Amino acid sequence: MNQTLTIARPDDWHLHLRDGAMLRAVLPETARHFARAIIMPNLVPPVVTGAQAAAYRDRILAALPDGMTFEPLMTLYLTEDTDPADVAAAAETGLVKAVKLYPAGATTNSASGVRDFDRVRGVLDKMAEIGLPLCVHGEVTDAEVDIFDREAVFIDRVLDPIRRATPGLRVVMEHITTRDGVAYVKANDTDLGATITTHHLIINRNHILVGGIRPHYYCLPVAKREEHRLALRAAATGGDARFFLGTDSAPHTDANKETACGCAGCFTATNTMSILAQVFEDEGALDRLEGFASGNGAAFYRLPVNAATLTLTRGEAVTYPAKIITGEGEVTVFDPGFPLHWSVSA
Repeated sequence: MNQTLTIARPDDWHLHLRDGAMLRAVLPETARHFARAIIMPNLVPPVVTGAQAAAYRDRILAALPDGMTFEPLMTLYLTEDTDPADVAAAAETGLVKAVKLYPAGATTNSASGVRDFDRVRGVLDKMAEIGLPLCVHGEVTDAEVDIFDREAVFIDRVLDPIRRATPGLRVVMEHITTRDGVAYVKANDTDLGATITTHHLIINRNHILVGGIRPHYYCLPVAKREEHRLALRAAATGGDARFFLGTDSAPHTDANKETACGCAGCFTATNTMSILAQVFEDEGALDRLEGFASGNGAAFYRLPVNAATLTLTRGEAVTYPAKIITGEGEVTVFDPGFPLHWSVSA
């Protein structure tokens, strides 16, 4: 007998759509299941002004297939030259919902990110004043810091000092990957939330390295030890409203993944909801899936929960395409490594 679960239509609070041919190919994969998404601004060149965000939003909406509804929630890329007044104006119109902090060199297209945090103090103060969230890629980039320790060091060296120096600043720790990140969020009950990706609930670092290098499991922040994955699963399924879904779904062509210096990112937009339903079922927490995917993020961003619904049905194994065909080349869909028995319908 099939089991069904109906939830408010979910949102993705961390999404990469890219631009051009890639945007046109991957956007339907998100819009099929998600009502809204926080759109990452790390294009080349990055989206740093309100005018650029408006133009990018228009390109996204123009790429949306007929019959689909989707609301892109725009962000600005924080640089050391960002104008606080421009940020405030873009936020006041409702165009921009957050500003994204990339430490320079931390991930894909982050070369324009911040090196000297004192130079963005005025922007952060203005954001705290108007209640605009700061989304952080929480890793230091110091060469002497081991890549598996970058998140924990970032909390101590960068994030905690920023929050202490800017009272009232609302912060989203994006794609946390460690029990350190979970613990920091739980220890701070005001103005702080965290997104957790689909893939970090599934893979640990062994999936990337054991039996040969698996480039389609390589992402940044990189997957950590099993103890950290289990901490993330407990946080995501535990009902704590400070944790919510941000897939960090990041399309790269196979040619750019399967190379001597492959790009970081897992493309999970296509099958995330089926995977999450399985994770929450395994943890005995199906009643908490709606909060994680549909409610908690909306509450943090001070937006209403979507009125439309999504229904998940447990039955025979669901088949998803192994690859998405784009005008730039094939993109491999994340493989969770187990059958998916939850199908999705509007």
